Amino acid sequence: MRALVARLDSFGDVLLAGPAVRAVAARADRVTLLCGPRGAPAGRMLPGVDEVLVWDAPWVGLDPPPTARDGVEEAVELIAGQRCDTALVLASAHQSPLPTALVLRMAGISRIAADSVHYPGSLLDVRHRRDEHAHEAEAALALAETAGFPLPGGDDGRLRVLPPPGAEELAGPPGYVVLHPGASVPARRWSPGLSAEAVEALAEAGHRVVVTGVPEERELTSYVAGRAGLDLGGRTSPAELAGVLAGAAAVVTGNTGPAHLAAAVGAPVVSLFSPVVPAERWAPFRVPLVLLGDQQAACAGTRARVCPVPGHPCLDRVTPQDVVTAVEKAAAEGGRQSTAAEGGRQSTAAEGGRQSTAAEGGRQGTAAGGDRESTGREGAV
Repeated sequence: MRALVARLDSFGDVLLAGPAVRAVAARADRVTLLCGPRGAPAGRMLPGVDEVLVWDAPWVGLDPPPTARDGVEEAVELIAGQRCDTALVLASAHQSPLPTALVLRMAGISRIAADSVHYPGSLLDVRHRRDEHAHEAEAALALAETAGFPLPGGDDGRLRVLPPPGAEELAGPPGYVVLHPGASVPARRWSPGLSAEAVEALAEAGHRVVVTGVPEERELTSYVAGRAGLDLGGRTSPAELAGVLAGAAAVVTGNTGPAHLAAAVGAPVVSLFSPVVPAERWAPFRVPLVLLGDQQAACAGTRARVCPVPGHPCLDRVTPQDVVTAVEKAAAEGGRQSTAAEGGRQSTAAEGGRQSTAAEGGRQGTAAGGDRESTGREGAV
């Protein structure tokens, strides 16, 4: 059986699809991941993926391309070349899977499963209704199981990526604190000034601080790092960033892709979480977690890209000292779980997205069944 899993949006969304991908890989002979250009780097890091296809769908993303017949036809031909028998369409609760299902049906895939609140006609063979309170990773797993792909025994369902490269040459010995100040939209960012103050406060508290960001954020990371932190802005590939995060005692970041990458390498997370989307669905999954930010703020649930409330109170009322305290809590919990794991005690996985000081979870082990390495082959439209 040849299977396709589609998740067309962002880097973090694709990471959250990882447990479902492993469930499919445990029972399929070959797994193709269809994702967009922003999600493709994450797709190449997922265990269980044999090939990555990249398609910039005209209905997805912050700046989608124009809708054009040629582009859709090229995508249909590319997908048809995989000769897949079955497909899962993964999408967020606010998204419809039906446009993607139509393209997959046009590509000849005979069995398609998705969560859908709308009548799908002949587009879906398995129409699942997701739990509206489920974490995104759990919702994807529930769909996979309904479609006949339960997690194999020995797989705990946490996020996971292929082993990243070592990061000591970039970041120094493990045990530092990572602060990632950027995010794809302004509503999810703590202010640069407070981020810079937090770096200084963490350094004064005795922590080595590493500041990370994408190339477009170099000016931001340089400012935030100042003289107290190590600026790695624009200096890491996604795999190298995973290595840096894996060496962290704690990672401080907003609700953005690196938060999920930190969870995928088992790093404790201090999440400066803007409630424009619900934390129960999008918080870092099953790792030691401290959630900061006013989750009942007026912007809650708005999906706003720019904060609609003057002063950005949901995040900018968090102080640098709040972050220092949260880092110490998260790092201590991560250390306790590492010690427990070394002692051979089995920890119980916490519910993803739990708003607690220490959601249960720890450093990732290798899952049994379905953790096949990616070939690195990919197609593009």
